[in-house]
Amino acid sequence: MKPRILLVEDDINLTELVRYNLEREGFEIALSADGEEGLMMAMEQPPDLILLDWMLPNLSGIEICRRLRRNGDTANIPIIMLTARTEEGDRVRGLEIGADDYITKPFSPRELIARINAVLRRVRPGLSGKILTHAGISLDSTTHKVVRDGTQIHLGPTEFRMLRHFLENPGRVFSREQLLDAVWGHDVYVELRTVDVHIRRLRKALNINDSADIIRTVRSAGYSLDPESSMAGSASA
Repeated sequence: MKPRILLVEDDINLTELVRYNLEREGFEIALSADGEEGLMMAMEQPPDLILLDWMLPNLSGIEICRRLRRNGDTANIPIIMLTARTEEGDRVRGLEIGADDYITKPFSPRELIARINAVLRRVRPGLSGKILTHAGISLDSTTHKVVRDGTQIHLGPTEFRMLRHFLENPGRVFSREQLLDAVWGHDVYVELRTVDVHIRRLRKALNINDSADIIRTVRSAGYSLDPESSMAGSASA
């Protein structure tokens, strides 16, 4: 499962070049040529990584980066700045604002893909391979096999997709609406309480042999996979 990348860039030719090469690598791409629209897209449906131009109409890439880092829902999204500004001071400023990497134009698609994979391995290691692991849980996206502490866990298709989403984003809190979009898709109508039902099923399956409950309920916010492997106690959906 390849990550979803948001590209915010107003150069049409560069956008098409990047889109073509990333889609060829299997990435899912969302596009915006406007700073304000790009910020809105990042907040409404947080991507796995953002490629962000420095100079944009209506809102600069630096300001977008600053606002994303101040927002709890987007603070941990990996950001790679794309810019023609080559001065060391500009590069330092971009990194200090919160960018994870900084690529100066022109760049080769091969370099960009390598940088993307490097950032994902560093910031979101669960997205760099087909097997996701956390707190004694191992999920193989190819065979659809889930194991916890040596015991195989049998999950339904929805619970499997939900667990995979949590494993790809450990510690991040998702609202019921965000889980609906990520697990069921945008075009499927499902009631919000359905999320709670599947959370309970997932917990029941995972909490075998009195294992710790690693799915955390965040009051008035949603659910997350606890980033600590030694979480004690359990919470109810």
